[in-house]
Amino acid sequence: MIRRPTLPALAGLLLAGLLADGASAADLPPRAAPRPPPVLPAFTWTGFYVGANAGYGFRGGSSSFTDATYGTVTGSGGRGGFVGGGQIGYAYQLTPGAGWVLGAEADLQGTGFGRRGDGTIGSTPYYGVAPSLDWFGTLRGRLGYAFDRWLVYGTGGLAYGGGSKSPYASAYPYTLPDSVRLGYAAGAGIEYALTERVSVKVEGLYVDLGKQGTGATVYDATVPAYYGTGRSDSGFGLVRGGLNYRF
Repeated sequence: MIRRPTLPALAGLLLAGLLADGASAADLPPRAAPRPPPVLPAFTWTGFYVGANAGYGFRGGSSSFTDATYGTVTGSGGRGGFVGGGQIGYAYQLTPGAGWVLGAEADLQGTGFGRRGDGTIGSTPYYGVAPSLDWFGTLRGRLGYAFDRWLVYGTGGLAYGGGSKSPYASAYPYTLPDSVRLGYAAGAGIEYALTERVSVKVEGLYVDLGKQGTGATVYDATVPAYYGTGRSDSGFGLVRGGLNYRF
């Protein structure tokens, strides 16, 4: 006859099993705490960069002056056209993330709007003998403030440009040579970093290459037409977009 185990015996067996499980668990190594997610370094604008740009350039309104022989001379104004080229520069951010950004940039541009300055003498049209502006460049400082990947900046510095003589200028004195002219450039812009290395920008710039020459106007009865003047007014504005790649 098989005897059923008593209640005290069953309780003893259960307690022994629990103690054995506890001893086995104590022998296991402790579980490591989960690692925190990695903290990405703050974005910085510091570094060299190269890029390209394209936009629209436009001259101001008509400029006028008085010629000693022919009276009021009014240059044609308000003409605009394509401008594009490339840039290279360096930026240094004082504090990563948000903070001031210092830099320098040089660019070289071709223009499609800086042709000779035709205009009127009184109400009679004339052909300009001032040189065209076929290209220009700038060497500017930049000062901005970064909001992580956004950068707002102002810029200014030296500007230079040049072109060629008017085809009507060869037979007339007092015309400007096709030499480089110097002046200044100033403007502002905003830039956004798409990735750690690639950024896009929109920039407005005013370039003034100065007024040169005393002005001279000649009447040619064989056309008939006026040819003038040797005065060059080369101030213009431009708005352009650009793409930069940082190293």
